[in-house]
Amino acid sequence: MGVKQAIKSLDAFPRAEDHLLQKTQSGALVSVVGLVIMAILFLHELRYYITTYTVHQMSVDLKRGETLPIHINMTFPSLPCDVLSVDAIDMSGKHEVDLDTNIWKLRLNSYGQIIGTEYLSDLVEKEHAEHKHDGDKDQHEDADQKLHGFDQAAENMIKKVKQALAHGEGCRVYGVLDVQRVAGNFHISVHGLNIYVAQMIFEGATHVNVSHVVHDLSFGPKYPGIHNPLDETVRILHDTSGTFKYYIKIVPTEYRYLSKEVLPTNQFSVTEYFSPMKEFDRTWPAVYFLYDLSPITVTIREERRSFLHFITRLCAVLGGTFALTGMLDRWMFRLLEALTKQNARSVSR
Repeated sequence: MGVKQAIKSLDAFPRAEDHLLQKTQSGALVSVVGLVIMAILFLHELRYYITTYTVHQMSVDLKRGETLPIHINMTFPSLPCDVLSVDAIDMSGKHEVDLDTNIWKLRLNSYGQIIGTEYLSDLVEKEHAEHKHDGDKDQHEDADQKLHGFDQAAENMIKKVKQALAHGEGCRVYGVLDVQRVAGNFHISVHGLNIYVAQMIFEGATHVNVSHVVHDLSFGPKYPGIHNPLDETVRILHDTSGTFKYYIKIVPTEYRYLSKEVLPTNQFSVTEYFSPMKEFDRTWPAVYFLYDLSPITVTIREERRSFLHFITRLCAVLGGTFALTGMLDRWMFRLLEALTKQNARSVSR
């Protein structure tokens, strides 16, 4: 009997006496509230388990000989497309004017509606073809035609741009620049114009309004949770002009999905500087994006919590809720029992 009694003493689930199994309305209320709380906590834990989280790691960037894609989408509400050019220069000395990559310019009216489009590479190819054709002609005849052609072209350009300015035309520039993976800059300005033509159109650099809206600027495809600090940046100038400079620090990034797919991209930080245009400045207003690459690459990896972790948290939450509601039920039962006895004594007296 001693051994059996010792084994019974180890029972963690003793049977309650019959008078402790009484069902009450307060117990039913506490039970319903406890079940609702446990259901809510279960759904919360399930969502916590299913939701992925990211882990960030840093390492030295070992990429070589790759290109850097620059996605741009900007609006210049006060400058027509005919005077805007996209230029780029990098540390290797490569300098390109009116880049012949996948860049488009959309003509906008004063209300921001599209009224026409231009594909920059087509314009550049046409210009190169004209220069080649001119080079095959006689020197004296070529000089006369160039002079006459330049005057006529300049006249037409001035007339067309002044008419566009009078109608309040703007321009939207968007596309992708593929540049070398070295430090450099690209800028959007009126630098592609002949200096005399620009002077006749604007009557001075102080009248060039480079107000702009950056709809999107990124250095690669977007991944979940990325934040590009220049998106939806609005810079509008009133009765002044100047040069905007955005100093950009690019951080090479790899995003690894749960499916093991790897997305190479870049994230960046930016510092902005504005230099107002003075009356005797020889430079012309522009919007510069000066970028440099970090030697450190960031790897962002998606992960999901283990099933064992989910079960552990679930047992702790549900067990704790069950114990708490049991304590609450006992307290309420004793309180109601004490009040009932006190009322009975008052009636008997």
